[in-house]
Amino acid sequence: MTKHILCALDLTHLETEGALLKKAADLAGFYGATLSVVTVLPDYGMSIVGSYFKEGSMKAAAEAASTQLHDFVSKTLPDAKDVQHLVEVGTVYEQILDAVKRSHADLVVVGAHKPELMDRLQGPNSARVARYAPCSVLVVRD
Repeated sequence: MTKHILCALDLTHLETEGALLKKAADLAGFYGATLSVVTVLPDYGMSIVGSYFKEGSMKAAAEAASTQLHDFVSKTLPDAKDVQHLVEVGTVYEQILDAVKRSHADLVVVGAHKPELMDRLQGPNSARVARYAPCSVLVVRD
């Protein structure tokens, strides 16, 4: 039985993420499960890159992403209560997998966007989450 659902949202694709979030909320309602949403900000990758940004830039970006995530969830699911909001920084699929473990999710809902060239070369995040998640994963096509 599904008790906790984690929905991974990409704030750069909000035009399609509403349907994904509604699907996750519908599943949570069907199962009587709790719902968490997570978004991931990419990190600088290398410390030398981070040195070009002023002190506190990543913290400010995470706070802005948290505000955007809360606003998006409240507009998309106006009647939803007790949705946990998570903003992570790092490699997308790694941070989603970490959020799965920390939240004890037993179902992950992720979107699959139309693949671009880079996705074909390195593999989309949704495929990596599906491959390595310790629970079931629902990949929703947009």
